[in-house]
Amino acid sequence: MFEKNLTKKMQDVVLEGRIPAKEVSRVIKKPYSTLLRELNPFDSHAKLGAETMFEIVKVTHNVAILEFMARELGYTLMPLDGVKSIRRRETAKPMTEREATM
Repeated sequence: MFEKNLTKKMQDVVLEGRIPAKEVSRVIKKPYSTLLRELNPFDSHAKLGAETMFEIVKVTHNVAILEFMARELGYTLMPLDGVKSIRRRETAKPMTEREATM
């Protein structure tokens, strides 16, 4: 179920985002028809790879999928600027690398 939800959310990012889906496919250098197949949660023969998903996030600047994944795993997602300002306030305990990246 998580897999279909993840694929559906990526489909929404691409098809309903501020950047047209054809432009996303051009920038990530993937044929438009292939991208649409990979984003279709009901197409069992084409899967969206992690590398493609990462490229889509970079192109669209939409981190909703990362927030969804973090929430499903019991984490929160915070921009690095937020981590730096929180870290300055925490003087008692330095942040571990894992905490900074999660």
